[in-house]
Amino acid sequence: MQFVASCGVTRSQEIELAGFSRVSIARHVKRGQLQRLARGIYAVPGYLFTEWHDLVEVTKTIPSAVIALISALAFHEIGTQLPYETWIALPEKGHEPKSHLKLRTTRFTEPYYSAGVENHEIEGLNIHVYSAAKTVADCFKMRGKVGYDVAIEALREGWRLRKFTLDELSGFAKLNRVDSVMRPYIEAIIE
Repeated sequence: MQFVASCGVTRSQEIELAGFSRVSIARHVKRGQLQRLARGIYAVPGYLFTEWHDLVEVTKTIPSAVIALISALAFHEIGTQLPYETWIALPEKGHEPKSHLKLRTTRFTEPYYSAGVENHEIEGLNIHVYSAAKTVADCFKMRGKVGYDVAIEALREGWRLRKFTLDELSGFAKLNRVDSVMRPYIEAIIE
């Protein structure tokens, strides 16, 4: 299927909009011309997956998802945490998404949800990931969920690797209302 080959990973709805029926999709899968990755998600056989393929599947399954917290730290190569589930942020309102993937969902209100979102192209798809500075501030905001040690390690490693500036970090700390919590750690690290 040329259409799927040009898209990379695609959803069944997108294939149907291109003029293929569900029966046709099932036939292509049976013939080996199309590979079913998950419910409603397809690729051509021999499709080359990257190490971040799970983020592609999350974005295809839940378009409003933003890669957040531990998964965003791993994406930015900050710290030593290797998540066994994909951490995502969703808008406060909306239904709980169904997915075959292991997800850890956090709900953010505005302006926290849309602030600091970066677009990164992976496997030909735009993936929404929080910036390094926003992710560190979010780790301090959600320290009860991720752990104080993870937040401090993220701050230390992110600063050492020059993943953000002090102004960026301070801006997101103020936005998340954790500037007073982060200040002593920031002062200890930048001295």
